[in-house]
Amino acid sequence: MRIICVDDYDQMSKKAANIVASQMILKPNSVLGFATGSTPLGMYKQLIKTYEDGHIDFEEVTTFNLDEYCGLSKKNDKSYYYYMYENFFRYVNIDMKKVNIPNGMAKDINKESLAYERKIRSCGGIDLQVLGIGRNGHIGFNEPDIKFEALTHMVKLDEQTIQDNSRFFDSIKDVPTKAISMGIKTIMHAKKIMLLASGKEKAEAIYGAIYRKITPELPASVLQLHPDVVFVVDKEAASKLDLEKLKEEYL
Repeated sequence: MRIICVDDYDQMSKKAANIVASQMILKPNSVLGFATGSTPLGMYKQLIKTYEDGHIDFEEVTTFNLDEYCGLSKKNDKSYYYYMYENFFRYVNIDMKKVNIPNGMAKDINKESLAYERKIRSCGGIDLQVLGIGRNGHIGFNEPDIKFEALTHMVKLDEQTIQDNSRFFDSIKDVPTKAISMGIKTIMHAKKIMLLASGKEKAEAIYGAIYRKITPELPASVLQLHPDVVFVVDKEAASKLDLEKLKEEYL
């Protein structure tokens, strides 16, 4: 595990984009796992700039998103497909045939989940998985107490997650209560993982993910077992960490 602490959200975004860009430069046909929400938006903006400056090329890249709300179509402006297209994909030369996001409108969610797993495996697995973290320690939409052995599956969202995501909707009543998400086991199969966090509201979750007992009650704690994971956090998100001690332990 490596912890990179930067001054603020802007620096976090630039550092994260540099890590993704480096992966693409080293392996132009990389399989990248992407996340949504407010945290990675700055990273996507920086990747767009890096692409426009001619430093990276998305033509050979394949992507898999962590999750999607159940019941929202691609055209719904609250769907994660819409989020990814409007905030990132439309601005780079990615082949949309190589973009993979769970189908929230699938009639058979179990069948959709199995197909998603097979697609990831057929592409050789994910080279670099980008993660955010919820205040309750969830990664993807894997809420506390979801088993670590879970693959892509349908999840019922916790009240905390619904509350946190309500800022993206007109009303909390509009927030879907279910989603399709990569499972913990799927995430842990990624060759490299990069987790991003910004703000004091994420400090407790970051502390728990790094220091606390590995347990499904704190999903992000499982990352302690991954052989190649980096946390990119700003000072506020790292405010509960002993950075000098972590340097001795992990660097």
